[in-house]
Amino acid sequence: MNNFTPVAALIGGSLIGLGTLLLLATLGRIAGISGIASLALFQRDGRSWRLAFVAGLLLGPILVGLVINDFSFSTPDLNSRTLVAGLLVGLGTAWGSGCTSGHGICGIGRFSPRSIAATLMFMATGVVVASFF
Repeated sequence: MNNFTPVAALIGGSLIGLGTLLLLATLGRIAGISGIASLALFQRDGRSWRLAFVAGLLLGPILVGLVINDFSFSTPDLNSRTLVAGLLVGLGTAWGSGCTSGHGICGIGRFSPRSIAATLMFMATGVVVASFF
């Protein structure tokens, strides 16, 4: 799957929406990936569903790649820019009270003004940073 295809994007987006809806409907939880991952590591209460959620995120693409016989794995070059970028994402998640998945997917779907503002800020910052780097 080297090229963008609208059908694959539609299917993927629909599955993300369905998973988000199921998590909200069954557990009353928002699918904010950063929060789920950090609480899976550092909080005992509710750890099992969080670990299952993270495992699904990691194993899902691998299984799809194996099923459609188009699986490849590569590791990015790690350098100081990558480290700084990761730290900035972590800080932004903490300062912004959520990540792109929590605000952009779940919050906008619930018409949360805070999430709409946060997502607009994510996008604007992404455009500025991509223009210079």
